[in-house]
Amino acid sequence: MSCKVPGMVGTRGRPRSEEARIAILKTALRLCERDGYQQVTIKAIADEAGVGRQTVYRWWPDKTEVVLDALLDLTERELPQMFHETGDTLRDVEAILRLTFDYSQRITGRALVGVMADAQSDPELSKRLQGMVIGPRRAALRDILRRGVEAGTLAESVPLSLVVDFAWGTMWYRLLSRHAPINAALAKEITDAVALMLSPGTLDH
Repeated sequence: MSCKVPGMVGTRGRPRSEEARIAILKTALRLCERDGYQQVTIKAIADEAGVGRQTVYRWWPDKTEVVLDALLDLTERELPQMFHETGDTLRDVEAILRLTFDYSQRITGRALVGVMADAQSDPELSKRLQGMVIGPRRAALRDILRRGVEAGTLAESVPLSLVVDFAWGTMWYRLLSRHAPINAALAKEITDAVALMLSPGTLDH
């Protein structure tokens, strides 16, 4: 018969401390999207997640660190389970854009913008945001494009880093300006533009 330590095991064998951590991270993103990043406090996160403030402070020193960790957790824990490459380069490009755009509209958009704003006056935070959240997204898209070039379905007629900037930069511009939606239609438009930029026939002209 197995023995469980009181207070340390939750449903399905997951430690309660891990359940609390995930609840806090999800709550932080939800509050950012609902109330705006600037309005979110450690107290609000703790109250909404059903934990004490000291539980939050046990893992994170401030709100920014909670939100940054929440963005990283989402990137590492959920997105890989929802995106699987098919080998069809343009289909994969559109899929990763659609998935990321959907998350930015529903879950991460206002949190991303808030942390990015803080990072403008905090070089260390900027470095961590680039390394933990933005960099991996850039690398994932660049890797898909690189494999397309290697397979011969695309041609590097434009530097791939510039194409990646175009794709994600469009998302950031719309997140900041809010002048147009970030949705499946945009993912398709960007994918079509990428196909034109990296068309093998472009090198013949």
